[in-house]
Amino acid sequence: MKRLLTKYGMMVLSLAVVIAVILSVMAYFSTSASALPNLAGIIATPFRAAGAAISETVSGWADYFTEFDRLKEENEQLKLELAEKEAAIRQAEKDSEENERLRKLLDLREQRRDLHFESARILETDSSNWESVLTVNKGTAQDVAVGDCVVTEEGFLVGVVTEAGLNWCTIRTILDSDTSIGATVFRSGQNAVAQGDFALMGEGRLRLSYLGANPDVVAGDLVVTSGLGDYFPSQLVIGTVESVSTGDDGLAQNAVIIPSMSLEDLQQVFIVTSFDIVE
Repeated sequence: MKRLLTKYGMMVLSLAVVIAVILSVMAYFSTSASALPNLAGIIATPFRAAGAAISETVSGWADYFTEFDRLKEENEQLKLELAEKEAAIRQAEKDSEENERLRKLLDLREQRRDLHFESARILETDSSNWESVLTVNKGTAQDVAVGDCVVTEEGFLVGVVTEAGLNWCTIRTILDSDTSIGATVFRSGQNAVAQGDFALMGEGRLRLSYLGANPDVVAGDLVVTSGLGDYFPSQLVIGTVESVSTGDDGLAQNAVIIPSMSLEDLQQVFIVTSFDIVE
């Protein structure tokens, strides 16, 4: 549009100017006292007016497009500044989250001086109705071994190392149906076994089994590792009891546990490479 107006506007303006000049020359050089000069003026006047109007219009459009280009450039600059500020905010949020993780880890190290950690970054998550497995970037080069338990920075139990390479390892989470961990109801001291359950895996739950006929466990109870057998450190948080039910035999009871760790939020875990047995 801008190019069209400039092209044809200038053509009309040029034509008007040429006609006006020709008629003015004719009037100037005419020696006759006839009405030719007046006629030339009469004829030229509309063209002069048209030329002036076109000139103003073209000038106005030129100013419009100049202002449009300026506003467009200013808009692009504002968008760039906004993107930079949003990036700075996201980085600040990321830094804040990282600082929070480090603070929790420091708290965990202070509270659990019996544990020796190796931090690891999650490379891959395979969680489905069939299995629940993580792959992380630490392995035997960092003294990671099969059987090591894995926790979050809060000390929530994630799972156990099932395979270890030089710089990687596989972790079977507590949701996996092949996982079985000695557990204790924190409030009552009731011992049991926390197990991954094929039927509950898709719901992000696990089962608390071997409670006996009259267990002291209710919904809301906190479940932690028992430490029995010295395979796992004691007092690592597994989760919270969601419900308690009676088994098919009508005697033994079991419970459903909501794990404290969240697979969806995991970015980093801490492998317990060794621990001191606390009596």
